[in-house]
Amino acid sequence: MRDVDAVLGTPWHELPSADAVVAAAMEWHFDPATGSRFWVERAASLPFDPRKDITTLADLNRFPDVSAEWRDVPVEDLLPAGLRGLGRLPSVWESGGTTGAPKRIVDLGQWERNTRWWSEVLDEHGFPSGDGNLLFLGPSGPHVVADALRGLARLRGAVFFPVDLDPRWVRRCLQDGQSDIARHYVDHLLDQAEWVLTSQHISLLYATPPLLEAIAERPRLAGLVRDKVRGIMWGSTSIDPETLRLLSTEVFPDAAVSGLYGNTMMGAAPQRPAVPGDTEPCVFQSFHPYVHLSLLDPDDLTREVAYGERGRVCMRQLSPEVLLPHVLERDTAVRVAPVPGFGGDGVADVQPFTDGGKKIIEGVY
Repeated sequence: MRDVDAVLGTPWHELPSADAVVAAAMEWHFDPATGSRFWVERAASLPFDPRKDITTLADLNRFPDVSAEWRDVPVEDLLPAGLRGLGRLPSVWESGGTTGAPKRIVDLGQWERNTRWWSEVLDEHGFPSGDGNLLFLGPSGPHVVADALRGLARLRGAVFFPVDLDPRWVRRCLQDGQSDIARHYVDHLLDQAEWVLTSQHISLLYATPPLLEAIAERPRLAGLVRDKVRGIMWGSTSIDPETLRLLSTEVFPDAAVSGLYGNTMMGAAPQRPAVPGDTEPCVFQSFHPYVHLSLLDPDDLTREVAYGERGRVCMRQLSPEVLLPHVLERDTAVRVAPVPGFGGDGVADVQPFTDGGKKIIEGVY
């Protein structure tokens, strides 16, 4: 295996430095022998030589945000040549489509590695393992989250019970002013969750904040969750601190509750355990150094905000399958200083970004 392969494929518990990953990613993704058609051809139009001039995380700011182009690019053009001929085809995952037509990525193991690390973080939160099964209230189909949670269930010795939802349909109903149909659909999802909880040994639950709030409004269903579930994972939409406090301490007080920030392009950024001195109730950490989050001044996207300040989320993924060196996310968050045991900055109080344009509708996902 070439040195560059070793850096990008290092086991998650033996991670290299961020700058080493940057250098290896540039070599891998822009070498015609290993890179994708998309990036090898794009190199000719860049005002710099990625293999020579990009060596640090800060250098990645020189790249344009190309993620919108990944709505239309053939997936064959996104697959690095160095990953072809491995005996299996990549998985293709789509974004939720919150800001338009879905974007797509290819995956040959990065999400699995990310999920293994996430499972270790859940251990630190005291989530049960090998004792009960996992109920998943979320989307499958082209969305990666179901595949990731299925893998998480296997890692934690749990049978996976999915209740599928179509977030695009809910969002379309809300956009069209058909909130009654959206609510009826949520009731349909909760009916299915109740059927599973009534008959099965469920100790883990994944749901979006709107669905957790809806569960709390149904006494029998909320009682089943309180009686059975010992670990609740939430994610996919934002939640305000007071609602999170109520869910954690009053509605489901006996369960470990942990959030997840992330998306198809970014991967999973789980909530880290609290440490002394934390001023934010929920701090997320990305799969550093393969995924790096920085918070930029919305009025000057060349400047990173100070710790404790709110900024626009900028994501960078540097995995063997995916190179996204500079993606402005649809979120803002508060920048949190690194803590021992986790690489890179944390982000907290994630909220949808609005700049006076079209209002973002999160729906239930």
